[in-house]
Amino acid sequence: MIRPTAPGHTPRTTWALLAVLMLVQICYPLTAGQTRARLTVATVLLGYLLSTGHALLTRGPRAAAALIVTATGGGFAIEALGVATGFPFGSYDYSEQLGPKLAGVPLIIPLAWTWMAWPAWLAAVRLTRGGSAGGAGRAIQRIALAAIGLAAWDLFLDPQMVAEGHWAWRDTTPALPGLPGIPINNYLGWLLFAVLVMIALRPLAGTAVTTTDSRDAPMLALYLWTYFSSVLAHAVFLDLPASAGWGSAVMGLTAVPLAVTLLPGRRRSAPESRRPRAGTSA
Repeated sequence: MIRPTAPGHTPRTTWALLAVLMLVQICYPLTAGQTRARLTVATVLLGYLLSTGHALLTRGPRAAAALIVTATGGGFAIEALGVATGFPFGSYDYSEQLGPKLAGVPLIIPLAWTWMAWPAWLAAVRLTRGGSAGGAGRAIQRIALAAIGLAAWDLFLDPQMVAEGHWAWRDTTPALPGLPGIPINNYLGWLLFAVLVMIALRPLAGTAVTTTDSRDAPMLALYLWTYFSSVLAHAVFLDLPASAGWGSAVMGLTAVPLAVTLLPGRRRSAPESRRPRAGTSA
C-alpha cells in the first residue's frame, strides 16, 4: 500500500520530472515540424506523470484516483462529446499529428486536462487558506480560482495548437480580438468543464486535498513556470503576441497572486495541517 509522504518531505521524483518537463518545453520553440509535434506529446505525457504521481505520493491513492476520474475520464468524455456534437467547445476536428485517437479524440488530450488541473487546484487551495471566509464561502472561492486557473491556460494552448495545425474549428466566429480561428464559446466551454472538475474533485478525493504544505512546491512551481514561460514563448518565440496578452491577463488572476504568496519574507499563515474547527468544512 502506498502511504503519502509526510508534510515537509517533497518526493524527489517530482522535482526530477519537473526538470525534464521544463527542458522539453525549452526545446519546443527551437524545433519545427514532426519533431515539434513529438515534443508536444512528450510534454503532455511528462506533465501527466508529474501531476498524477505527485497526487499519489503526497495525498494517496484516493486523491490520485479522483484526479484521474474527474480530469482524465471527464476530459475524454467532454472531448468526445465536443467532437461528436460541437458542444461545449464549438464544432472542431483533430488532425492526425497527436497520435492514436478514440472517438475522434487523440488519447493525449485528456492527459493534458489532468496535467494542469492538479496544479491549478493546489494553487487555489494555497490562495484561499487562512482567509476570512469559511465553510461554503471558502469552497466557492477555491472552486472559482481553480477553474479560472485551469481554463485560462487555454488562452495559451489553443492559439499555439491551432497555429501548429493540431486541430481546427469549422466555425470560428465570434473570436477574441487578435485570436482568429478560435470561437469564444470554446473558452466558455473550457470554463464550464473546469468548474465541473473542481466541484467533483474535493468530495471524491477527500479532505487530504484541502490543505497545502511544502510537499506541493513542485506543483506550484509547475503552475508558475507554465504561466511565465508561456507568456515569454508566445511573445518572443512563437509570434503569438495576442495570446501572450490574453493569457498573461487572465491566467495572471491566479498566477500573480500565487507568486506573491511565495515571495521570500511573506508572513506565514497558520499551519495548513491544522484540523478544521468543529462546524466548518473546506
